Amino acid sequence: MHSIRSTAIAFPLFAAAMAAQAGGFSLKSPTIKPGSMLTDAQVFKGFGCEGKNISPALKWSGAPKGARSFALQVYDPDAPTGSGWWHWVVYNIPASATELAEGAGTADGKGLPAGSLQGRTDFGAPGFGGACPPKGNKPHRYIFTVHALKTEKIEVPPDASAALIGFMVNANSLGKASFTAKYGR
Repeated sequence: MHSIRSTAIAFPLFAAAMAAQAGGFSLKSPTIKPGSMLTDAQVFKGFGCEGKNISPALKWSGAPKGARSFALQVYDPDAPTGSGWWHWVVYNIPASATELAEGAGTADGKGLPAGSLQGRTDFGAPGFGGACPPKGNKPHRYIFTVHALKTEKIEVPPDASAALIGFMVNANSLGKASFTAKYGR
């Protein structure tokens, strides 16, 4: 007989196994060092900001066994919205991919690996939307996260919000790797 107690005991073991499996998964950027300040290249052009709005180069390695695709999220938890700000959402990245080139985050997605899709950001459109915190705010954190997914594709409507895509990503995540950079003006 399967009891609640045995499930409670087994779940932490399962969670520990999942964490260990993802232990070697890493995300790096030749463009941005973890903890550093973003440059004008990664700053939005619009909303009062005058950056170049170029997505950084990103590389990942050590994905968990069984990864069938990847998803990338760039999120600012410090945005004064009550819910943060989604700067870039890419999903259905093929399992064979291990990087996104600098500038791959254009609205048309032509620089992304074949089959990859971009979700709508909080700027209202797909593609990379660079940093643009309000003047006078302390520097905001920009969290770059790649998820290894147990499914080849995430099925969401073409105009899905970043939150809906994030829900589906988290529901199918085998592991994730992140780094954080900052920007203030």
